[in-house]
Amino acid sequence: MFRLLSKESNIFSIPFYIGVLLLIVIGFNFLDLNTLDFFSAVITFAGVAMGYFCFNTIALNYQTHLPLFLYTAFIFALYPGDLDIGIAVSLFTNSIILILLTNVDMSVRKNSYPLVGAILGLNFIFLPTTWPMSIFVILHIIGTSDRVGLHVFRLFYGIFLVAISYFGIAYFLGMNSWNPAYFPFDDFKPSEYIKPLLWLLPVALMLIHAVMDHFRNFNKKSPTSKFKYTFLLIFSLAQLITILLYMRNQYEYLLLLAFPASIILSRMLKFLPKYWMQETGLWLIIFSLVLFKLQGYYNFNI
Repeated sequence: MFRLLSKESNIFSIPFYIGVLLLIVIGFNFLDLNTLDFFSAVITFAGVAMGYFCFNTIALNYQTHLPLFLYTAFIFALYPGDLDIGIAVSLFTNSIILILLTNVDMSVRKNSYPLVGAILGLNFIFLPTTWPMSIFVILHIIGTSDRVGLHVFRLFYGIFLVAISYFGIAYFLGMNSWNPAYFPFDDFKPSEYIKPLLWLLPVALMLIHAVMDHFRNFNKKSPTSKFKYTFLLIFSLAQLITILLYMRNQYEYLLLLAFPASIILSRMLKFLPKYWMQETGLWLIIFSLVLFKLQGYYNFNI
């Protein structure tokens, strides 16, 4: 199976995987008609579908089927059907931000910071716990821009425009009370609901191995590969901060890591020295994801 997925993808690959994604979203929503949320499902589908195009913009996948397949498998395992609207919007906005920040045209990237700021502001309104994404974008500006102060100003200007518009609309609608959810910087404590996550332990260990292997062979990488991988790791770290601080028992937060995990794992499998290791690693990932999905229905005891 690894050899089959290692073949070069073609122009029909992404539409095929998007079709599979559509079946997943429709299927899980119709399995639970009482919690059918059409608006959330549409945004989820759009956000995850845009993630397929991000693979080509980051260009760390060697144009193979493997990361596309793993991404689809992660969505299948982690998508609960009645996805929270905040996480759905976050998936959508994250994909847009990644596409903008990885654009090959430098002028487009520089001029997109007000739009990125507006997207971050909109994302915060729907899900305040995603504030670490702002840190990711600021670090990206510091690492890639020749005029850091100007672009940080543009970023916060975009955030300010969304904030002032939101507060203005809220004021005219008579919404004058402050929601404590918009200050998610207190009551940090480790999640007490980690038992179901033990089924994903093999995936987590392989991710750790992949990152460690990358830094062991760091000097062998090309400058472009080093930059893009670092970009991906910082993005992953921003999502991981949100997950560790706020996930609790809402395991759909793990969807925020589906895209970077797919690239990191596919690269790790590609560089394993033996074919049997690659095949075993791939099937171990698949079985871990399937077991995690099944335990949500059957409550396996470990």
